[in-house]
Amino acid sequence: MNEPIVSVSGVRGVVGISLNPDIINKYVSAFACLCAAESNSKKIVIGWDGRLYGNYIKDIVSSNLIFSGFQVINIGIAPTPTVQIATEELKAAGGISITASHNSQEWNGLKFLGPDGTFLSPRKILKLILFTQSSKNSFTNINKILPPIDDYTWIEKHIEKVLNLKYLNFYKIKKRHFRIVIDAVNSSGSFIVPALLEKFNCEVIKLFCDSSGIFPHNPEPLPENLTSLMKAVKKHKADLGIAVDPDTDRLVLITNEGEPFIEENTIVLASIPILKYYKHSTKSITVNLSTTRAINDVANIFGAKVYRSPVGEINVVKLMKQKKSIIGGEGSGGVILPEIHYGRDALVGISLVLQELADTNLTLSEYKNILPQYYIFKTKIEIRNDSNYILRKILSVLRSENCKITTLDGIKADYKDYWIHLRKSNTEPIIRIIIEAKNKHKAKEIYSQFRKKFSSILSSK
Repeated sequence: MNEPIVSVSGVRGVVGISLNPDIINKYVSAFACLCAAESNSKKIVIGWDGRLYGNYIKDIVSSNLIFSGFQVINIGIAPTPTVQIATEELKAAGGISITASHNSQEWNGLKFLGPDGTFLSPRKILKLILFTQSSKNSFTNINKILPPIDDYTWIEKHIEKVLNLKYLNFYKIKKRHFRIVIDAVNSSGSFIVPALLEKFNCEVIKLFCDSSGIFPHNPEPLPENLTSLMKAVKKHKADLGIAVDPDTDRLVLITNEGEPFIEENTIVLASIPILKYYKHSTKSITVNLSTTRAINDVANIFGAKVYRSPVGEINVVKLMKQKKSIIGGEGSGGVILPEIHYGRDALVGISLVLQELADTNLTLSEYKNILPQYYIFKTKIEIRNDSNYILRKILSVLRSENCKITTLDGIKADYKDYWIHLRKSNTEPIIRIIIEAKNKHKAKEIYSQFRKKFSSILSSK
């Protein structure tokens, strides 16, 4: 693969191949043009997730922006949500978080942010791409070059913003004196997550928190990649384990019994303290189409509405703003709280989880057992035909069935006891399939029936 992946999440590629200096400069120059066209500010914030060789990419990005006439505010190794906060609060023209999120070691990327600290909309990504195809650039002359500024205070500022949340009761949280094991995959969460927990009087056991950028395992925080964390939680008799991805916008929890809490449950648990706080108010939550039904069950208890957007952080954020939702997020472990900023933030999720555990005096495993019980099965199907054609054929069949159809993002069919979501990949010849049912056996049975029912369509040429 010699071309980078370009989406609303930015630009992502394999370092030295699909993310080389020419490609980096092409997209950073285009972003500089976009910023110059849409903002009067001369500041652009950059930060990086700490992964190997990311500092070299940071130097390329910084040099390009400087010669484009912008003043670079370098905040150092920092989570994407920290870059988002700095971009918004500094009233910058934009921001760039240098990260490939949960991708493996050989990958890196550029997450482009607008002046409000949110990801670029699909319209602006299209405009960015058009700028890459233009010979125009925004390079300036030597008299207009602005010196860069290193400002490493934003980690502490981010922590302070979280600590000032009106939903938190410090006395209760500190009284629990939680013992917590942290797996930050030696990346951007290595300092900020332990520092936040220590403010809450937690006993912190650091598993992979050396900021070296050397991932000790596949960095996507899925159960199969968190076996060391699970063992450490049991070994240290910890109250819970915390795993974050390299840019610390996703939060995954391990229970006190060393078992996965399940990433889908992160947004469900984090929403409850907010719903309690606004219990006498009209309120709503926004999540994406692939997020668990458990969020609806919990929202119903508190009289809240649930809105669903296409998958993707910026899509959730856009709908959150429209509906004035009090909290939102995605089932991958992303929690979005408007009081902090409109972006997924593991620090926000951690704080709300600790608050709810302190309020109820339950262990995490006990809490897991009282949540609505569902199982999500995820897989993908390789296709030999046009994915749009296949989805249209499947949709024509599903329309005759007793289910609610949503076509905002692929096809989602909601049945009484389960749902199935089909989404085409923008980067591979595959269709992603997500199924949620009451248990693992039922979810896999539904998938088997689906494959059998649509085998002729899926195998068509």
